[in-house]
Amino acid sequence: MTTESFTFTVNKTDGAARTGEIRMPRGVIRTPAFMPVGTAATVKAMYPDQVKALGADVVLGNTYHLMLRPGAERVAKLGGLHQFMNWPYPILTDSGGFQVMSLSALRKIDETGVTFQSHIDGSTHVLTPERSIEIQGLLGSDIQMQLDECVKLPCSDEVAEKAMRLSLRWAERCRVAFGEQPGKAMFGIVQGGAVERLRIESAKELTALDLKGYAIGGLAVGEPQDVMLRMIETVEPHMPKEKPRYLMGVGTPDDIVEAVRRGVDMFDCVMPTRAGRHGQVFTRHGRMNLRNARFAEDVSPLDPESKCTASNTYSRAYLHHLVRSNEILGMMLLTWNNLAYYQELMAGLRKAIAEGRLDDYIGEVKEGWVKGERDSKAEIGQHADNIAMAAEG
Repeated sequence: MTTESFTFTVNKTDGAARTGEIRMPRGVIRTPAFMPVGTAATVKAMYPDQVKALGADVVLGNTYHLMLRPGAERVAKLGGLHQFMNWPYPILTDSGGFQVMSLSALRKIDETGVTFQSHIDGSTHVLTPERSIEIQGLLGSDIQMQLDECVKLPCSDEVAEKAMRLSLRWAERCRVAFGEQPGKAMFGIVQGGAVERLRIESAKELTALDLKGYAIGGLAVGEPQDVMLRMIETVEPHMPKEKPRYLMGVGTPDDIVEAVRRGVDMFDCVMPTRAGRHGQVFTRHGRMNLRNARFAEDVSPLDPESKCTASNTYSRAYLHHLVRSNEILGMMLLTWNNLAYYQELMAGLRKAIAEGRLDDYIGEVKEGWVKGERDSKAEIGQHADNIAMAAEG
């Protein structure tokens, strides 16, 4: 059941992990939640109804890309992002800051905001905290993110601190620009690199702004997994327990289960869709590269136990053929499989937390990945032996 206001309820905990619901006018987001990334108003290679049928309650739109093409004012004129992309359910938009940092060769950051050149046509744009919120409002986003400065790791403490403090000042400006929007939310973003004291200070200062949700940003940007997990453990005690927590840009299935174990509620990542377009699949048996020759005569499906048609129907040999032939259908089927696996994983995590057996569930999931890896190595060895014997004649 939806509500006219934005609410978050924790229904059950298991250690630091929580399962709950974000309720808002456009729908309910079951947490822990994985948000498929719809960069340019589309989850690449997927129909919107497919995405919903897999269990996604919310998708992510990209402020940077949509402001450049087709333009936020145009999207607003066409009825807003939900109508434009035929997705009537919740949409979270990022602030545009990360792409400005990662994609633009020429940019200037100062107190006002970021001046950058478009990667499409080289035109100059200025993105301020106020303009970021304005764009997200024009898009009609349900959950809007503050503009922040994200630095790549590793970096010096001085660089991390400067970016963190600028992000805090921008958070306050975004809060003022967002104002009161019934049924919608603005989230702040904890920064601070890999420095514990900075992360704690950032979390405390943002909490004082009394926002409707909080994200952990600036992770999964080059640091090892153990550093990422240590930063989550550092920040979690200082984040309000009654507000949703979002780990931005994460990630692999292993990153997700470990972050859920540490109390994170929301995730997004391009990995399942990008990997699918390049021949990589995620399954209960771990990751597979369908480009590998060993799949050329493999008649088994990706996962006969999956409810997803892409996973339980098509042979690995056929998928291998599609990938090697660069056929669009291959990209569509592998993306479908990957998003199905991610949503099945999230459903499993929610159920395990509700039943108080999260550690057991994560153990079973990881054992499946390990077994799949062992079996794959055995298959590769057998394939090599067969080639060798054929060569010997």
